[in-house]
Amino acid sequence: MKLRSIYICFPGGKHKVLTMSYDDGREYDRKLVDIFNRNGIKGTFHLNSGLAGSPHPGGEGRIPLKDIAEVYAGHEVSCHTVFHPTIARSPIEQVALQVLEDRRVLEEAVGYPVRGLSYPNGSYSKEIVELLPKLGIEYSRVVGDTHDFSLPENYLLWKATCHHNHNLLEDGRRFVELHKTQYLYMMYVWGHSYEFPAQNNWDLMEEFCLMAGGQEDTWYATNIQIVDYMKAAKALQFTINTDKVYNPSFQSVWIKVDGEIVEVPGGTLLNI
Repeated sequence: MKLRSIYICFPGGKHKVLTMSYDDGREYDRKLVDIFNRNGIKGTFHLNSGLAGSPHPGGEGRIPLKDIAEVYAGHEVSCHTVFHPTIARSPIEQVALQVLEDRRVLEEAVGYPVRGLSYPNGSYSKEIVELLPKLGIEYSRVVGDTHDFSLPENYLLWKATCHHNHNLLEDGRRFVELHKTQYLYMMYVWGHSYEFPAQNNWDLMEEFCLMAGGQEDTWYATNIQIVDYMKAAKALQFTINTDKVYNPSFQSVWIKVDGEIVEVPGGTLLNI
């Protein structure tokens, strides 16, 4: 038997993915979404359904529920709890209700299952992490930066590469310049859109998206698209001789076999 070199790739055979993650659903998200759309970049927006449409004394308020589907079309809407409590201090039953009710209302607004979360105030506990899958939550973002480009070991403790105010352009340049295709790289940027007018630095995100968008080696994905794709990739079934692969999932997965990019369509057994 000849041993073969087989690598998991991102869609299209790419080896890099960029994803963006923004909280709270303030009206400034409209401008942020426009920047993303102009550069082909995908974002995940974590919303508090119980605060939607509320005014804010310091500036623009929150986007109304009736506008959410239109504003975030082509991106992902995700949970952030109903009222943004510090959930590690809350009774676990209340945590469950904060997440489930947020899911229910947001799903009615956007028309699809909402399966992600970012921890409000960065607050969580081991008990909450263990609870989330029972509530239909498949990933959740924690606070903090890694300044690296690795995929997470635990998607329920998903830490971003950087906040946009923490070396965004420096990390972005390093990411764009990565070229070793034997690795999978992910750049994950987080923040709040209201920080841009507060810091008077919308140009920072404009510059980053112009630099990082439109790269041929990069997949632009929402948080849940990454989770779903990596789950499908992990589910691939190879023969011991690696001459065949079966993809039991619904979506295509791309692999590199002895240097050749191969698409494995969902539900197919493929000779490789």
